[in-house]
Amino acid sequence: MSKTIYVLNGPNLNLLGKRQPEIYGSETLADVEAKVRARAATLGLEIEFFQSNHEGAIIDKIHEAREKAQGIIINPAAYTHTSVAILDALNAFEAPVVEVHISNVHKRESFRHHSYVSLRAEAVIAGMGTLGYQVALEYFAR
Repeated sequence: MSKTIYVLNGPNLNLLGKRQPEIYGSETLADVEAKVRARAATLGLEIEFFQSNHEGAIIDKIHEAREKAQGIIINPAAYTHTSVAILDALNAFEAPVVEVHISNVHKRESFRHHSYVSLRAEAVIAGMGTLGYQVALEYFAR
C-alpha cells in the first residue's frame, strides 16, 4: 500500500479563518493544506486532502481510502458528535485513524464532549490549533 494519508475535513471547515477566529484562529483551510503537504513531503508521505459539508461525501472518501491509504486524519467537525454513519465507515477502514480538532472540545459546550469517531481512532488530538494536523502526520511517519 502507498504511503498516502487521507486528510478529511467536515462541515464548515471551508470557513476556517473567517468563522469564529477567536476559537479556530486566522489560518484558512488552504493554509492548513499547504502546511500539511509541506510537512508530509519531508516525511515521505503523500496526501489526499478533502473537505465537505456533506456527510455522504466524507463517507465516500473513507470508503475510497480503504484501497488507497495507509491512514486517515479526520477532523469531522460537527459530525464528531452526531455521525454513527462516519463511525461505521471508519470501522470498515483497516488502517489507523487519527481524530483532530482545532479547538479543545472539552473546554466547550457539553454536547461537544462526546465523539463517535473517538470510538475508532487510535489517537485524538484536540486544542493544538492547526498544528494538530502536523502532529498527526508525525504519528503516521513513525
